[in-house]
Amino acid sequence: MILSLHHPSFTVEDIERSVAFYRDVLGLTLEGIWERDPAYSEGVTGVPGARLKVAYFTLPNASFELVEYTGGKGVKIDTSTNNTGSAHVCFIADDFDALADRLKEAGAVFPGGVNVIPGGSNKGKKIVYVEDPDNNTLEIISSEVSV
Repeated sequence: MILSLHHPSFTVEDIERSVAFYRDVLGLTLEGIWERDPAYSEGVTGVPGARLKVAYFTLPNASFELVEYTGGKGVKIDTSTNNTGSAHVCFIADDFDALADRLKEAGAVFPGGVNVIPGGSNKGKKIVYVEDPDNNTLEIISSEVSV
């Protein structure tokens, strides 16, 4: 359903929960979940014993990462001061209405409702904003102009 995406990276609290959302609800292809090298993880976070677990998704001509940061023995790392990823990403979606229905079934809330873009290059396309399980904002735009 998703047609276009560049390579954003979101920080997540529970990688398995977030993987389920992106794979099962949005339909992204999960390539795998890996743990980064400990030296790299410590270098990125500045925390001794830090671990980075990465879920890697692919789409046609794009990729997407979810990153879970933990310290030694599974202790969560405060990433609020790290530049660990985007907080907003825009998806262009085919079959927008079916995707919106799947999001609603998964419990997603659309704070501003589904709207039609009034002007610009996306004029006439449907748009909705939704949050993922970690409160990252997803902007979803239909691939076609709505009738």
